[in-house]
Amino acid sequence: MTVVGRLAPSPTGSLHVGNVRTFLWAWLSARSQGGQVILRVEDLDTPRVREGVVPKMIDDLRWLGFDWDGDVVVQSQRREHYQAAFELLAGKTYPCKCTRGDIAAAQSAPHEGDVDPRYPGTCRDFNGPGIAWRLRVEPGAVEFEDRVFGPQSIDVASTVGDFVVAKTPEQPAYQLAVVADDLAQGVTEVVRGDDLIPSTARQILLHRALRRQPPAYGHVPLVVGTDGKRLAKRFGDAQIAVLRGRGVPPERIIGVLADWSGLGAGDATPSCLVPKWSWDRVSRERIVLTSDRLDAIG
Repeated sequence: MTVVGRLAPSPTGSLHVGNVRTFLWAWLSARSQGGQVILRVEDLDTPRVREGVVPKMIDDLRWLGFDWDGDVVVQSQRREHYQAAFELLAGKTYPCKCTRGDIAAAQSAPHEGDVDPRYPGTCRDFNGPGIAWRLRVEPGAVEFEDRVFGPQSIDVASTVGDFVVAKTPEQPAYQLAVVADDLAQGVTEVVRGDDLIPSTARQILLHRALRRQPPAYGHVPLVVGTDGKRLAKRFGDAQIAVLRGRGVPPERIIGVLADWSGLGAGDATPSCLVPKWSWDRVSRERIVLTSDRLDAIG
């Protein structure tokens, strides 16, 4: 079976070294197996999408030495496809009228950061119009093998409960859109940031609900700030556009990211790193982006 991997940037901001390190792992894993790579722009989170980011992002990826097979896939152009996937879930979803405030108010303990509060199942027997559709989740652990972090076991019912799969039949939530696209594009392996490990369990449930086999998963330890948080706009010096504007060559950026990944030091292109790639070699630790590490790039 042909290996198919994917790069799936969101156009909510400029590419930074953390994004690119994750993309490098995804690209190397697929290419080292003689596989294909798909480029998919995940732009369904409309309020956060920044105008003009997509062509710059694509240009930066090409400048860094990445390539992909076929045309660029843009999620916002595939809504009919998502509606068809939603319809295949008939009988496994239900309408929900609860707002985020309603759900938060029903919690016995507060939630912080990016952790989704558990949905208590308020609308499981509701048949009226809702503001979203949820997948019925039964108790029990979802188990999968992660290529970086090993065996994983997540009980979605006890952590987030029935989760949103669509706002309307033609407006999917992230979880359903990603699964529908991975299935349609024949994706056999998903390599992405380790902050998405909880999403993997939900997506496996959607694969099962659609009676399809999920891909293999590998979650890349993130590049974070000294505060332990994901890179954001405050790390402007880590943006590829900024480094490029300073005259830093792409081989320097790729070489440093390869070094952070355990693949050796020295200027490099993605293509020349293919023989060095191995899941057994890569680092299992998050990279803290200190000023010294930024200076090492340029």
